[in-house]
Amino acid sequence: MTPKISLYLTLSGYFALLILLIVWHGFIFPAEKQHWLILAFIITPLLFPLSGLLKEKPYTYAWTSFVILLYFMHGIVEAWANDNERIFAIIEVYLSVQVYIGAIYYARLQGRALKNKK
Repeated sequence: MTPKISLYLTLSGYFALLILLIVWHGFIFPAEKQHWLILAFIITPLLFPLSGLLKEKPYTYAWTSFVILLYFMHGIVEAWANDNERIFAIIEVYLSVQVYIGAIYYARLQGRALKNKK
């Protein structure tokens, strides 16, 4: 796998996960009261690494792999607990695994490439 492939894998999964969460919790299954507050609470951790991801910083990709585990756990719990939302939860698990794998490989490969340049 090249750094560019892992970069595209990470970014496509990241933005797909962001869109999924907005559509899922904002429009399809909003909470009865204050659903925009709940949506903001779910989306906010995902927005922290956005700048570093777009600037292709390996360090950001490395710690994004830890942040994305929150969404993996959320997807597993939702898939287990809610029959009505199970398909969205399974998609969330898939996308979080995609981002995790892409971010780990990008941090590793790009970090090595930058180290060899010096």
